[in-house]
Amino acid sequence: MTLINDEQTQTVSGSIAGVRFNEVGKLYHFSCTHLPDLQVGEHVIVETARGMQMGQVMNLLPIDGEETLRDYKPILRKSTSMDQMSAQLWKSREVEALIICREKASEIGGYETAKFVAAQYNFDGTLLAFLFSADDKLNTNRLRSALQRSFKAKVEMRQVGPRDVAKLIGGMGACGIPRCCSTFLTDFSPISIKMAKAQGISLNPSEITGMCGRLRCCLIYEYEQYVEARKQLPKRNKRIGTPHGEGRVIDVHPLRDAVTVIVEDTRHVVTREEIIPLEEWEALKAKAEQPCAKHEGGECDCGANRGRASLPPTATEEEPAVEPDEEVDMTDVIDLDNLSGRSQADSNAPDRKGDRGGGRRRSRGRRGRGRQGSGKPLESGDQTPPQSE
Repeated sequence: MTLINDEQTQTVSGSIAGVRFNEVGKLYHFSCTHLPDLQVGEHVIVETARGMQMGQVMNLLPIDGEETLRDYKPILRKSTSMDQMSAQLWKSREVEALIICREKASEIGGYETAKFVAAQYNFDGTLLAFLFSADDKLNTNRLRSALQRSFKAKVEMRQVGPRDVAKLIGGMGACGIPRCCSTFLTDFSPISIKMAKAQGISLNPSEITGMCGRLRCCLIYEYEQYVEARKQLPKRNKRIGTPHGEGRVIDVHPLRDAVTVIVEDTRHVVTREEIIPLEEWEALKAKAEQPCAKHEGGECDCGANRGRASLPPTATEEEPAVEPDEEVDMTDVIDLDNLSGRSQADSNAPDRKGDRGGGRRRSRGRRGRGRQGSGKPLESGDQTPPQSE
């Protein structure tokens, strides 16, 4: 089978055909591997849950790995010119069948709440379906039996919703153009009041409801764009910083990517690039001023507690003790300034540097105290400096 695309022609071994039975309706897929010359736009005859139907091929798709697991019903055959003429003939009789149905319903009674909107024949006239709408579920057995005696075709009664009724009837929408459901919508998406709120639309029923009495289908068209745009903008009543000063948001314009801010009783429209988030900025500032939680008990070099690193050591800090076999220079222990006034008699005193044993004994105490000594100047006649306590 040959698939013709916009840019190239592709030949595949098997394909799936998308068939549509109404002018604006869903696509149903059927297997067409046995019809290698099938082309888009041709009419085919297929078997459905509602009997034999004639539809138009809208697209052809190749079979991939996942699609092979599904079992598609095959297309029975291509339609002939006789089939198309027969379809037109029976279609011209649908209005007459609808009038007869309404007359029978009024004669039987009990169908005052029902609204019969359409009658549909299949292409060969063997099946006739009457479409109606009602607020509650109705028992149509008596009416169907009466209509079955009036028509040779098999009669079916189908209850449809208000949106399907608007699609069948057609007409103009509130925007002044033909209704979306009757022009291009093939399926109805779920619509909620939340979509109208997100877009800032008035919740007046006349503003958000369509001709069918349900929420307008167009509410979903721009809903995702509004949701994404609102994520980047502040909400109402939030304080923000602007080039005009600090203000409060009173309105949000998602499509303009801007907000309306009131600053000192004056309104300004500010774009997203000009907004300064004050609340986030103040939260970050307060967090930066808090002490470091990681280095709470000592000096901190991560930036949050640098002040502690510049404090002088406490008076209780001790220097490491001198190792036993380390030579100590006694000039560090003796106050040389006080020795300058000693008498000549003291000049015969033994050399302090030679008395290494005493130096070792004195160095076993706290080194800081050994340097300071007793704090008294050496008197004349002293042979050795005062020992540390």
